Amino acid sequence: MKFNVIFLGLLMGFISNVVSSEESQGFSFSILSNDYCQQLLAEGVITNNNPVPCERLRRINFSYLDESSKIKHDGEWVVLDVLAPKVVALTKKLLEQKFIIFNAKPIEDYNGDDQLSMADNNSSSFNGRAITGGSSWSLHAYGAAIDINPVQNPFIEIDADGTARISPIKSARYAVNRLNQRPGKLPRLGMAEDVVDTFAQFGFFIWGGDWNYPIDYQHFQVGPRSFVGTLVAMEPHKAEVLLDKYISMYLSCKQNRQSDLEQRKVRAECAGRVIAEMR
Repeated sequence: MKFNVIFLGLLMGFISNVVSSEESQGFSFSILSNDYCQQLLAEGVITNNNPVPCERLRRINFSYLDESSKIKHDGEWVVLDVLAPKVVALTKKLLEQKFIIFNAKPIEDYNGDDQLSMADNNSSSFNGRAITGGSSWSLHAYGAAIDINPVQNPFIEIDADGTARISPIKSARYAVNRLNQRPGKLPRLGMAEDVVDTFAQFGFFIWGGDWNYPIDYQHFQVGPRSFVGTLVAMEPHKAEVLLDKYISMYLSCKQNRQSDLEQRKVRAECAGRVIAEMR
């Protein structure tokens, strides 16, 4: 009997180790190979004029929960080297929270076309493109921004005459209303509001859903453009120390307000302090 108990204990330990090993294999980051950089260049996802060279980017491989509540292991984003450890930790937390991600394919699957990526409800990061409707570099071109579930979290441009243009189009009659507790309707999965604080905990303090216009519910970025420029200009290990300082500042602010029942208000105020300090 004693032998059986010992054997069972060893077996359960072995199974636990196997599961832990499989889970750890689902989250990693790596340097982009020369071949992969050439592929991105050939497909127009990056150019020789990109504000961040390919060698400063890292590929994130991660697991996520899809709309069928199945864990997929094919998640892939490309981010700035400084952010790679934070994004790996972020994706682990999103899975732990059972946050739904509908697709997480590399942007080259869409030839760098953001509209095609959004229409496919694809969550993405790096893309060497200009800001939507402008000519300056998007923070996606720095690998310092992530777009999550575009159909559930649309981009809304508002013209001077009040006309609203919504991308992707299928969001227009589905996700403009942000209330997720409505009589007679099931909650919508994958709404950005559910993870705004989670993103901030890992250094993505700016959420496009806080903007007056355009409103970009899918968009999270590390900080103001000037701060991203500072990160890029620094040696990566020093830049990571700086980012950690602001993450600690945010977490400390929240800790001091943990008794406050209005946690969304706390998130906004604490993120606001960090962003003001970054400027």
